[in-house]
Amino acid sequence: MSINSKYLNLFIKATEKAAIGASKFIGKKDKIAADKGAVDPMRRELNKINMEGTVVIGEGEMDEAPMLYIGEKLGTLKGPKFDIAVDPLEGTKFTANNEPNAFSVLAIAKKGDLLSAPDTYMEKIAIGSNLPKNLLDLDNSVEKNIHLLANAKNKRPSELKACVLKRQRHENIIKELTKMNVKINYITDGDIAGALSVIGKDPKNDIYYSTGGGPEGVIAAAALSCYGGQIQGRLVLDDEEKIRAKKLGIKNFKKKYNIDEMIKGDVIFCATGVTTGDLANGVEDLGNEFNVTTFALHRSKKIIKTISNIYNKWIHFL
Repeated sequence: MSINSKYLNLFIKATEKAAIGASKFIGKKDKIAADKGAVDPMRRELNKINMEGTVVIGEGEMDEAPMLYIGEKLGTLKGPKFDIAVDPLEGTKFTANNEPNAFSVLAIAKKGDLLSAPDTYMEKIAIGSNLPKNLLDLDNSVEKNIHLLANAKNKRPSELKACVLKRQRHENIIKELTKMNVKINYITDGDIAGALSVIGKDPKNDIYYSTGGGPEGVIAAAALSCYGGQIQGRLVLDDEEKIRAKKLGIKNFKKKYNIDEMIKGDVIFCATGVTTGDLANGVEDLGNEFNVTTFALHRSKKIIKTISNIYNKWIHFL
């Protein structure tokens, strides 16, 4: 069942207000203030919407306020029941240091349609659209996955581009990709943008191959599903994290999740730029107004668009 299209603009407004709130802290070297600057206006905006929303992907547990925590109820509590995946500020470090690719993001699905992933690591492989279903597998060697992808794309491995999060834990992935002459595009942070670099008319990468955040994996899956892209993820859990995962209904700790297990139905995805990056331009301060840009997707309506909106500072942010 699809989500009513009227909700798209309401959720866009929530990420836009969050992005404007965070933008006041660009370059101020204060990650915590930047995050809070995004959280508060996003929460306010979401609470105006006629819905019964539950945060299933959030910034932490209940005692970690002022974050939008897992299990938090949002909206007027009248209307449809939604699961909400939210990251009011993806790229707190980018914002604090005035670096590209910080944005405010959320994904919305009907209740029960989003994987509730704990705030832990997740192994991930993401690829774009028009490829055989469930083409790659985390249990394959890097070499096998690259050959499968190259064959499906009718390319040589050396013609492929891979996005990898620059971390020591990816030493083996990097070694194998280098051996096959795959071009590696490194990112320092920004796991969602990395995973989404495989989609679009002219994608920057053919594959995203890294272990990053579990919540970010589900948010990226929401956008990928609107494009017909693919992602496979597996949570990386220590003993303490297994207890938290169990509370969220996860029983099989070694399970590999394909995209249709992370996103089971219709989904809306919105990402508003804080600093200019791959998904959207950053917030532009025009003096009396803010110009904001949002990358918005609605799966069932086949909506893929980038929109800009102007907010009068004095009317909206007194």
